[in-house]
Amino acid sequence: MSKPGNVVLLIEDEAKIRRFLRAGFEIHGFSVLEAESAAAGLKTATFNPPDLIILDLALPDMHGVEVLERLRSWSNVPVIILSVTSNEDEKVRLLQAGADDYVVKPFGIAELLARGEAALRRYFRRATENSVIVAGPLSIELASRTVSLNQTKIRLTRKEYRLLHILATHVGLVVTHDQLLAEIWSGNQRDNIQYLRTLVRKLRQKIETDPNTPRLLVTEPGVGYRLHSRLETGSYG
Repeated sequence: MSKPGNVVLLIEDEAKIRRFLRAGFEIHGFSVLEAESAAAGLKTATFNPPDLIILDLALPDMHGVEVLERLRSWSNVPVIILSVTSNEDEKVRLLQAGADDYVVKPFGIAELLARGEAALRRYFRRATENSVIVAGPLSIELASRTVSLNQTKIRLTRKEYRLLHILATHVGLVVTHDQLLAEIWSGNQRDNIQYLRTLVRKLRQKIETDPNTPRLLVTEPGVGYRLHSRLETGSYG
């Protein structure tokens, strides 16, 4: 069974199939988001990050492979592909592009749910396997909540550590403003991005050599922030 509150995003242009999938996932405890096009699906995945994506290959505005490649440029969320073809070469190509699994239409909802549960288990297991995350000169020990910079421990406030923890568990990937606000704050503060900018600025003062030219915690304009796995050259805002 899924964890309570797991969110699945259905990127599928056929309304009948979306209704079928929604019913099956909701019965098994998922919250369901829907998108009938690639553009809508990518937008939803960016601003309302799901725990699992079901992606149809034959979308009206973009091929599923391109959607998958765009998702993988910033997210490691599990993706299961739906397709009408069982061509082995295509399956290999999709798995190499970052798909977690592949289901051929027509399919039974029990099979899809089982594959979804398996993908989530693998994802959550990977997320908790590394008790120490290294990002350039930073070392974050998740179990003890200890942060070291160049092997010297640094002190962070509770919210500074929470921000760093979220970015570190997605190291190398973009984490959106909305996701960070939702996970760090509640109430009216969740809608105020200035709180997030202030917190990022304070954290940079503790982990960056030059906070005005960050090389670890970098801004992805209009989207969110990324913690690099190594020091990056060049200037970032």
